[in-house]
Amino acid sequence: MLYDWYQHIYFAQPAFFGLLVLVPLLVWWELKRSGRNQATVIVSTVNAFRGVHSWKSFLRPVLFVLRLLTLCCLIIALARPQTRNDEQLVNGEGIDIVLCLDISGSMLAQDFTPNRMEAAKNVASEFIDHRPTDRIGLVIFSGESFTMCPLTTDRNVLKTQLFNVQSGLLEDGTAIGSGLATGVDRLRNSPSKSKVIILLTDGENNGGLIDPNTAKEIAKSVGVKVYTIGMGTEGFAPVPVQTAAGVVMQREKVNIDEKLLTQIATETGGRYYRAKDNESLKGIYDEINQLEKSKIEVSNIRRYTEQFFPFALAAAICLLLELLLRWTLLRKFP
Repeated sequence: MLYDWYQHIYFAQPAFFGLLVLVPLLVWWELKRSGRNQATVIVSTVNAFRGVHSWKSFLRPVLFVLRLLTLCCLIIALARPQTRNDEQLVNGEGIDIVLCLDISGSMLAQDFTPNRMEAAKNVASEFIDHRPTDRIGLVIFSGESFTMCPLTTDRNVLKTQLFNVQSGLLEDGTAIGSGLATGVDRLRNSPSKSKVIILLTDGENNGGLIDPNTAKEIAKSVGVKVYTIGMGTEGFAPVPVQTAAGVVMQREKVNIDEKLLTQIATETGGRYYRAKDNESLKGIYDEINQLEKSKIEVSNIRRYTEQFFPFALAAAICLLLELLLRWTLLRKFP
């Protein structure tokens, strides 16, 4: 325990430890003078005094030990032991971002590892960790849309909601317009100067109450920039399908409406990306992270707490105890 305590202690005036050289000098001086201070009695024989010892003679060195402890504690107190607490204050002008995630059945395709949905969730989680000053929300969509988490700075709550997302929470389908419109609605009343939606899907719009072009115009009217990501390999991808015989893997064609996604991104000031594997998906989020910079000011504050008082108190106690013993129990009479 003492070692752990010492690991977190810093000394403001370590030069005072040089005074510890006095300790061996005082020990040498005490041993030298102790012989001279012994009373001398001339007798013919000392046989009668052999084996005769007083308890005071055993306690006599305690006075010198207490004096040394007083000196050591005083030197440590003068060196000013301190504990240090480092604080980091992060201030900045963040961006409001909504992650708009497709959770349709096709997102279970295994052309990504382990599948599209889990890959998208993992990369989105890393993206969240890299945005410390932003408010981020989460909207999911398939045949309909739903706000999984409103704009928040609580990373733990947001990531918990993100990893709770799974296919089947909503009616199946791909309602890109509804998902985009819900994301825009989350940002409509935002006071932030920068408002961004990252919309990820692996299919074509085939449902929902709002047309994607209508949702795009709404986004433009409220100043929302949309980055769109088409997720899926070229050609066919293995997709698990529930049948009467159980879950079987079927190869289904990858259909992404790249023209629509490009149009939405271009007209709102964003960009369209195509992710064909885990690495390219991660690279896309990294690029968006670089494009959408937040203004961050980091201040490092270091606070010190003085810890000399226990040593000063110990020095005072040892000194008082020495004086008390010297003038009471161990008092010498001339």
